[in-house]
Amino acid sequence: MKLLKLILFFAFTLHGLNAQNHSHSGAQPLTYPDIEGFKTLKTDLHMHSVFSDGNVWPTIRVQEALRENLDAISLTEHLEYQPHKADIPHPDRNRAHNLALEEAKGHDLLIIPGSEITRSEPIGHSNAVFISDANTLLHDKAEDAFAAAKKQQAFVFWNHPAWYRQSPTGNPVLSDFQKERIKNGELHGIEVINSLDYAEESLALALEQNLTIMGTSDVHGLIDWDYTENGKHRPITLVFAKEKSVESIREALFAGRTVAVYNSLLVGKPEYLKPLLQASVKINSAAYHDDTQVLAVEIENISSSDLLLENASPYTFYSNAPIFTLKAGEKMTLQLKTLEKLDSTTLKLRAMGAYTAPKEHPVLEWAIRVE
Repeated sequence: MKLLKLILFFAFTLHGLNAQNHSHSGAQPLTYPDIEGFKTLKTDLHMHSVFSDGNVWPTIRVQEALRENLDAISLTEHLEYQPHKADIPHPDRNRAHNLALEEAKGHDLLIIPGSEITRSEPIGHSNAVFISDANTLLHDKAEDAFAAAKKQQAFVFWNHPAWYRQSPTGNPVLSDFQKERIKNGELHGIEVINSLDYAEESLALALEQNLTIMGTSDVHGLIDWDYTENGKHRPITLVFAKEKSVESIREALFAGRTVAVYNSLLVGKPEYLKPLLQASVKINSAAYHDDTQVLAVEIENISSSDLLLENASPYTFYSNAPIFTLKAGEKMTLQLKTLEKLDSTTLKLRAMGAYTAPKEHPVLEWAIRVE
């Protein structure tokens, strides 16, 4: 009996130690540098809870966002599609937002009110954010719902326009309905990244129609299940705002100051994407190897995105491949064959994982002073 008790004691003790020491790779805090004149805010403005067709309570959305160091989120519940309504009746369509707002108290996370206007094609799905009352967006006619959103001075963006269930070709179709909404000032943005999908055709539409470029998770389950356990982080929209506030984010979205990000993929207009990428790569040092004309340049990626880069300098690399990955948070040394010793030079790299237009990659430049 004493032996059995001793065995059980060690078994429970070992189990307790294992439970305490057990760890798994969880969501990592996201970080991106500010650019000149603006704060870089990390946002996800398209997600769902059990108050429409999601699988989690709104408080979970807040907790997930806090783990990932997001600055702002919006729970954009479907107005017209309510599959859990029999189990969770809620006559007030602002309920999910209010629960999230309460959960976020005491934390530095902005909760932006929003809802999703849901119709079949050609109208499709759109998010209205910065609304004052979701209930007033419930209308039989989609035109009336958009007009009500405009009356509340909402920012409205077109969701997953390339979704195959809405467009069997996988390409967005700009219908007369969207054209009319743009003309009326009732549609202001478009998702170029939604969940796992990037559509360059949506980017082309954003540039053609001057729509704000958006990236969102559109998460229904858990962020861990959909992204983290697969070694990914959720798609987000980086918003370049004058300050961290709901009103400043709203102003920036209407002005089109965004970059959509999904892991190593970054999509945006050059006036915002290039400064972001250049700020993401720091030049730590530059010095020649003794008795050589080979310049060793240490660079560091201070963002949360791995960067796929290609040498665009007039100098070739020594002992480096011309295309390489600078991993998030890591340093590496590039060795440039300058053929003569220089006091200063320019490092030029093409960002192959970044797009300013379909199939167009920005070229970045850093002035280097040699030690």
